[in-house]
Amino acid sequence: MYSLNCKGTLIDLSTPRVMGIINVTPDSFYDGGKTMAIRDILVQAEQMLQQGATFLDIGGYSSRPGADDVSETDELERVLPAIEAILREFPKALISIDSFRSKIARKAVAHGACMVNDISGGHMDKEMIKTVAGLQVPYVAMHMRGTPQTMTQHTNYHQVTRDVLHYFSKIISEANKAGINDLIADPGFGFSKTRTQNFTLMNELELFQQLEIPLLVGISRKSMIYKTLGVSAKEALNGTTALHSIALLKGVHLLRVHDVKEAMECVRLVSELSDAQ
Repeated sequence: MYSLNCKGTLIDLSTPRVMGIINVTPDSFYDGGKTMAIRDILVQAEQMLQQGATFLDIGGYSSRPGADDVSETDELERVLPAIEAILREFPKALISIDSFRSKIARKAVAHGACMVNDISGGHMDKEMIKTVAGLQVPYVAMHMRGTPQTMTQHTNYHQVTRDVLHYFSKIISEANKAGINDLIADPGFGFSKTRTQNFTLMNELELFQQLEIPLLVGISRKSMIYKTLGVSAKEALNGTTALHSIALLKGVHLLRVHDVKEAMECVRLVSELSDAQ
């Protein structure tokens, strides 16, 4: 079974883990603007940790379709104070930095982050793979084509699951050559994929086990859920829970979520089901 080395502590993934999302952005699709103030960030961090989150994922660049570009300076000014404040209040918290920029990753780790979560898998910053290898932290590489501004134009696949698996085979090779020890694959639900393609990926998620690395899924309150159900993102928790359960049954190791309590309940119930076999 897999484990991740975070600050010298091995995080066992034999039971799936939950990563809580803390967006310090004004325009994220679900919670934009809710956690810009440090006091609000700390309230959310405390709640997520108490509810069982293993990781807190801090992001200062909205990756929703068509989101505005953000300068490196602005991104740093958003994420570094958040990381510092959380670790000052909760020294044992394990923080992931959600960024595709190697400079942000490097500075965030210097300020206490212990994981890098990159929506572009190193494709938007050619220094990222080398940087993460030097930092010796776990690296989440996500599948996306284009950029957040252009990704909806890049949904033409021969066969979406096979194409995404091929993408990861190349990243695994590159990461191994660079010396990254802990690589996690994220299929990129909602990124450069149609709603039908998202459900195809979900249906075939067990095929990602052939990569022989941990698998992270981020589907929390996304449009594949709320557009299918004809509701809003705010009303998509029940649908999120349903797909989280399916993802866990198909072998996912990490859930990246807005709602930690409900995700932890999925983990507990599916784990109980697995133990009963």
